[in-house]
Amino acid sequence: MGLSDQHGLLGHDTLTEMLNITSPFLSLLIVLFCGLPGVGKTRLANELAPLINAVVLSTDKLRKELISKPTYTKEEKELIYDVMLLVARYLHNAGGVNCILDATFNTEESRKKARRKLASVSPDQIYIVECTCPEDIVISRLKARKGDYSDADIGIYRKMKQLYEPVKDKQRHIVADTSRDPKINAREIKSCIFGEKQTNE
Repeated sequence: MGLSDQHGLLGHDTLTEMLNITSPFLSLLIVLFCGLPGVGKTRLANELAPLINAVVLSTDKLRKELISKPTYTKEEKELIYDVMLLVARYLHNAGGVNCILDATFNTEESRKKARRKLASVSPDQIYIVECTCPEDIVISRLKARKGDYSDADIGIYRKMKQLYEPVKDKQRHIVADTSRDPKINAREIKSCIFGEKQTNE
């Protein structure tokens, strides 16, 4: 089973199997994906994962696997994010596994909190990929969405758009226009990450 498993963490048979997969890259990575619902974060994360030998940890999937009837309260959201970050930290530190965190991370504080929770991870191993997309394409995608782990609809997208805060910290920050081919975006993100690392080493 490869690391390109379509929905990440819970798609693997066991946690042990994941820990048996170590990154071939000298610098381990945790890549935070952020952006509004429907912009294409999950598809891009799944395209990038095999290119950087990473597993995808998705809040949408974790929520559905752990909570039979999600209520989407603030407390429930914090729980799911905490679980995702705990697993990412464990896989990274104990297993040497690259992780992609597929979530909205829609405020600057949510991203700062993630960094605090990942304090044991070197800052130069953490990247943020901010996914953006024209609204008409997002709405079209949300209308066509079926059999997805996410329950976000157009109403939720518009509500979250009012709350979304663009990334301010530009260090190790990559912006991806997800109206483009995700395969091309994934290759460019990989080149950006490892091109920067080669320059700094």
